[in-house]
Amino acid sequence: MADLHAELVEELGLRIVRGDWPPGTRIDVDALEPVMGASKTAIREALRVIREKGLIDSWPKRGTFVRSRDDWKLLDGDVIMWRRATRRDDDRLLSDLSQLRDVIEPASARLAAQYRDDSDIAQLERAFAEFASAGQDVRRLEAADRDFHLQLLRATHNELMIRLDVVVAHALDARNRIQHHPGAPWMDPVPDHRRVLEAVIAGDPEEAEAAMRYALRESDSDLRGGEPPFDNS
Repeated sequence: MADLHAELVEELGLRIVRGDWPPGTRIDVDALEPVMGASKTAIREALRVIREKGLIDSWPKRGTFVRSRDDWKLLDGDVIMWRRATRRDDDRLLSDLSQLRDVIEPASARLAAQYRDDSDIAQLERAFAEFASAGQDVRRLEAADRDFHLQLLRATHNELMIRLDVVVAHALDARNRIQHHPGAPWMDPVPDHRRVLEAVIAGDPEEAEAAMRYALRESDSDLRGGEPPFDNS
């Protein structure tokens, strides 16, 4: 039952984000039952989740309809995932993620240098050690890279900053999809990460922020349409 619910939510979300049902479209819930092979109750429960993400709304006599894109919760992890899956506005999404990452990550590095504790340092060192030992094993490298950046967010001890992990995670995944392709030139990402780590350990906010801005330079170029080598972020 849980799998069916998740499948229905994903299918409905994808249809809306993909543009199958443009904003203002009325969704005939009764007609979905035979098409999706699910009960009306299951479909309505899935639509309830979609509604919480701002994609649809329901009113008496008017029924269920797709809301304007301006009302969508674009930072919701599922909405970002559906946008990535459809690739309908890929360039815009990649650019938006890159710009948002430019704002979030230097600030998180700065705050991490100010507020990290011994446990945070241990977790960052662990993530960096895995990152440094991954070599050119793309899968290990991607996982360790994501872990390192998310540990930096946690080290800020700012609850609102930590909640932005979904943005950072999707930005990293999107970047990796572009950069990690056969024949891509290799540029060692370890030195830039080490500079960030050392600044955080040293408790140097200015250097941590500057190091992260420098580390993001290749990622910005890649996500905004270039085809440079492996990113140093």
